[in-house]
Amino acid sequence: MPRIYYEGNVYEGTAGESVLDSLLRHGLTVPYSCKAGACQTCLMQAREGVVPVKSQSGLKETLAAQKYFLACVCHPEGDLHVCAAGDETKVAATVTGIEDIGASVLRVKLECAQPLGHRAGQYLSLLREDGLARSYSIASRPEDGLLELHIRMIPNGAMSTWLKNEAKPGAKMRVQGPSGHCFYVAGKPEQPLLLVGTGTGLAPLYGILQDALAHGHSGPIVLYHGARNPSGLYLVRELKELAAKHANFTYNACVMDDATDGLIGGALDAVLLAREKNLAQTRIFLCGDPALVMGMRKKLFMAGASMKQIFADAFLPSVK
Repeated sequence: MPRIYYEGNVYEGTAGESVLDSLLRHGLTVPYSCKAGACQTCLMQAREGVVPVKSQSGLKETLAAQKYFLACVCHPEGDLHVCAAGDETKVAATVTGIEDIGASVLRVKLECAQPLGHRAGQYLSLLREDGLARSYSIASRPEDGLLELHIRMIPNGAMSTWLKNEAKPGAKMRVQGPSGHCFYVAGKPEQPLLLVGTGTGLAPLYGILQDALAHGHSGPIVLYHGARNPSGLYLVRELKELAAKHANFTYNACVMDDATDGLIGGALDAVLLAREKNLAQTRIFLCGDPALVMGMRKKLFMAGASMKQIFADAFLPSVK
């Protein structure tokens, strides 16, 4: 069985066990969040040994070349000498503002010590000084000067509860990333854009929307934001103001309960598929609950959308 060499000790692995699971099983504290190879919170570096190619999927070429890998999906076939990701993969950040923008959503703004090189709509890992890490989508453009995150309050959630009740402007953190392929690329300004999300899946869509408008996108842009009930919606005023200012942008709020105050009622996918046409020519962005993203991707494809024109980063909640 492969052995994991870490911080001067040797840990015996088991058949089919990932590096992360092996270290956790032996009682070590290792940063991680999704355990699905998406958030990159568990990034590590191999000093010796062969790194499986699959465990480097999605990493920047510069990181892969330095033998960085994702511990949660790394299943070594032989002994591996590893270490935690170095500080060169993280950027110091300072909390500049925290505010409630919905019934259970916080807007957190951070100032980074150096540019992160992100695109609005990507996601990053937010690391507290004690090592606690969580992944969140980026709702702001690099030109904004600050990182904006929309964080859903989770009952007893370690990071969200701390941000809500204890963190103050000036708090020191670190960010790692960015990751993800769900962002606006300039070109074909006349192409229709369809943005679909639920809950804080609105965060990356809000960033993509602002990026598209800032680039002068002239084609129709339609946003659907779904929630269980009206209290789950947020940034309603801001989105309505953008719709009033830009004739090519349409905002649709979709709730599962009976529609009120002009909201579109019914299931999000049913409403969207009944209203949207010409999907074959549309660039589509899907963000939110993994089940919704997977189901919506399939239904949109069956309705005529091109799979190459569907961009999606499903939310993967922390497993701890």
